[in-house]
Amino acid sequence: MRNDTPHTPAAIRLRGVAMDFPVPGQRGTTRRVLDGIDLDIPEGRLTAIVGPSGSGKSTLLLCAAGLEQATAGEIEVLGADILSLGGRRRAAFRTDNVGFVFQEYNLVSSLTVEENIALPARLAGRRVARRDVADAMSRLGIGALARRRPDRLSGGERQRVAIARVVANRSRVIFADEPTGALDLKSGHVVLDWLQALPAQGSTVLMVTHDPHAAARADRVVVMAGGRVHRTLAGGDPHEIAEAVLTAQDAGAELEVPA
Repeated sequence: MRNDTPHTPAAIRLRGVAMDFPVPGQRGTTRRVLDGIDLDIPEGRLTAIVGPSGSGKSTLLLCAAGLEQATAGEIEVLGADILSLGGRRRAAFRTDNVGFVFQEYNLVSSLTVEENIALPARLAGRRVARRDVADAMSRLGIGALARRRPDRLSGGERQRVAIARVVANRSRVIFADEPTGALDLKSGHVVLDWLQALPAQGSTVLMVTHDPHAAARADRVVVMAGGRVHRTLAGGDPHEIAEAVLTAQDAGAELEVPA
């Protein structure tokens, strides 16, 4: 685990980020899910976002990744102003620079393991060397699964395919939303080992998790409450993180204000 210094550049920068969602059945009424987020995610680090249910942690990740359009604020990823990019340019930017490791795996069922790993590059109009795909599969221990399709894999194997995809494509920023949520303990540890190793290869990882033991693997932990950043702390101690989430749950009830 590495400590950030004042000179550590931010791979992701958020200023005044707000997100409003319509309230179902109440025309014209919105609920503020993110409320003025100011946050820097340091380059080459694993940062975890935790918080009670409804605190806005997954919404924050989706907005930072450009998968949800924030209502207000500024979001920069690798120096690019995400909110100013049109839909196609934003998608192209993600394809070139961003990788995803989600609980649902996001694999294409009709493609083999090796085809899934090479897919982001194909979508970007470039080729990933077969050697890089083979190397990524070997490192993740899934080399023997190259010709299989996702429906013939276990949950842990599917998640390792997702990680092999970001390794082979050399994704500079990786967004992981509950990456161990559907896995057994052993498979979850393997996935966390790899997410923790990716910054050493030059990637920045932003992970949302409800598990304090997973968050403890991070270099830095952001605790959210009521759509705001409640506090930040160093990783390493799951008990401290769990206590911070409990405190945030109480704080969130006081912070929640209708938009």
